Amino acid sequence: MGSAAADALLPLHPETFAAESHAVVDFLDGYYRNIQSYPVRPDAELGRLRTLLPDAAPEDGEPVDVVLEDVRRHIVPGLMHWQSPSFFAYYPMNASTAGFAGEMLSAGLNVVPFAWAASPAATELEAVVVDWMAKLVGLPERFLFSGGGGGVLQGSTCEAVVCTLVAARDRALIMLGGHEGILRLVVYASDQSHSTFQKGARIVGIPPANFRVIQTSAASSYGLTADSVRRAVDADVASGLVPLYLCATVGTTGLGAVDPLRELGEVARRYDMWLHVDAAHAGSSLICREFQDCLDGAELADSVSMNPHKWFLTNMECCCLWVASPAALTSALSSNPEYLNNISTENAAAMDMVDYKDWQIALSRPFRAMKLWVVLRRYGAVAMRAYIRRHIDMARWFELELEADERFEVVVPRRFSLVAFRLRPRHEGDDVEALNRRLLMAINSSTGRAFLTHFVVDNKFIIRLAVGGAMTEMQHVRAGWVLVQEKAKEVGATPGRY
Repeated sequence: MGSAAADALLPLHPETFAAESHAVVDFLDGYYRNIQSYPVRPDAELGRLRTLLPDAAPEDGEPVDVVLEDVRRHIVPGLMHWQSPSFFAYYPMNASTAGFAGEMLSAGLNVVPFAWAASPAATELEAVVVDWMAKLVGLPERFLFSGGGGGVLQGSTCEAVVCTLVAARDRALIMLGGHEGILRLVVYASDQSHSTFQKGARIVGIPPANFRVIQTSAASSYGLTADSVRRAVDADVASGLVPLYLCATVGTTGLGAVDPLRELGEVARRYDMWLHVDAAHAGSSLICREFQDCLDGAELADSVSMNPHKWFLTNMECCCLWVASPAALTSALSSNPEYLNNISTENAAAMDMVDYKDWQIALSRPFRAMKLWVVLRRYGAVAMRAYIRRHIDMARWFELELEADERFEVVVPRRFSLVAFRLRPRHEGDDVEALNRRLLMAINSSTGRAFLTHFVVDNKFIIRLAVGGAMTEMQHVRAGWVLVQEKAKEVGATPGRY
């Protein structure tokens, strides 16, 4: 026998739904109004939360206000506040009112659009918004559904990479005549490419010894050069290996470097490699015409991805993946179990119907298109371009301040909204790497006033400041610069002594 409370459980009762949803919105309203009162980086002690929560789930439910109070007391103090206007670490993960509204609609409707028949409007909306985004960022026609290509909304670049690697692998294995050929396949990326490509290659069965990390240098602003790829490929071909997949990046994680797509695309075509373009963060800036030259040569690519959840005001998670040949993707990822055949439609072939289950790893999937559509509808392209340009202007100001201070050097010229910098050595033989490590530690230990992260290139420890938060304004970047100057002095980098 169930308890009276369990027997009476009505989990989607309209009145309860409205009251508890309002309570959550009110809670978040208070959080965002007071977000600057929280230290960006929490002073968290490992394992502390487990000591604050019960050992087992409750037998009886609790009111939502009690749950929210525990969120306020126990959860929020241990969070990294990614939406803080003084969060300059990694790359931003944007949130917005429109993104939240779209997420609420997606979660509230709670449909599962794995196939057109499972939710026709959700599937069709996704096809519409990925075409909208492709046009906004300036992708070639071949990546649009109308041009023979198409797009899908994945959860992350990691998922997009695995899907494209699988498509490239299966295409190559057919040509090689069997799965035993996988031991000959080689994947190429630069030392600046995201680590997800190595992880993805392992997942799809590429031997770790067949992943080539090609060195870049300051001479190419740390972009991957066609000559270096050609040399690596020629050596592998001479050894009887088969070039499979080449990753090019627009806006690398560490430095914001841009690889030359046209030159790399020509190499990929020559050796019949799959070329993927990763524009996870910087892809959002491509809606501004002044940055669309970064896509010169994109018509030579097989796939392109970018993450609206990074810099396009679309709450986690949302990654656009476009492919020039949907058939290459679906032939590798499709499955047609009998229990799904009962939702097929007689006119599927005539409609050239999209079933997104065949464009991704999982079967189930959320209604991601709703939140991206709401963001696009609510803000429009003009406001989004202004939003992106404002962040770039803030980063430009920070870069100019660094250049005017003799203590600092800008390691690579800023391309988008990422500034990579470090303290210069005062004297020959100074341990400048240790000095910069102390500086970053001092910045991040400054009672939570800001949070930055680092990168290492050419054995140099550098500090990264990535501008792009939805709540970040010029005053926060200026405060960040004051903090950097203050902490530089604390670690011994005094003005006038250089």
